[in-house]
Amino acid sequence: MKFKLIIAVLTTGLLLSFTVVKAQQRSAIKLNGTWILLSGTTITKGVSTVTDYTKGQQMIKIMNGTHFGFFKHDTNSKKDSTNHFDAGGGRYTLKGNQYTEYLDFYADKNWENKAFNFTVQIKGDTLIQKGVEKVENENIDRVIIEKYIRLK
Repeated sequence: MKFKLIIAVLTTGLLLSFTVVKAQQRSAIKLNGTWILLSGTTITKGVSTVTDYTKGQQMIKIMNGTHFGFFKHDTNSKKDSTNHFDAGGGRYTLKGNQYTEYLDFYADKNWENKAFNFTVQIKGDTLIQKGVEKVENENIDRVIIEKYIRLK
């Protein structure tokens, strides 16, 4: 009888510890929703370039619990088929503030099937994403910092 009680207590404790660990693995950062890209900074070989995505172009990122998609278009182009449009998407994982995008779909096939690791943080309605973009076939190896605001 005492042995059964010990086994029951140990089993319960083990199940509770798995539940606590699983809850801790879930991130407190909530990425679900639609985000508007405000600015992007690229740092290549120590040289920084800042792009203001609120002028002449617009980009959004839409995220659910497992996937992301991004869409960018030129807001100054003619309203015909010459208007530049860019899009991509795929799966993502989030563990704490470590965010990894798996780019499954993109117009430039050199970028497809790559994993991009970022650190993310949310301050109010602002998402800041920082990481490395490395695509050997394109000779790209740079740090990027993107700032988004949550669309309400």
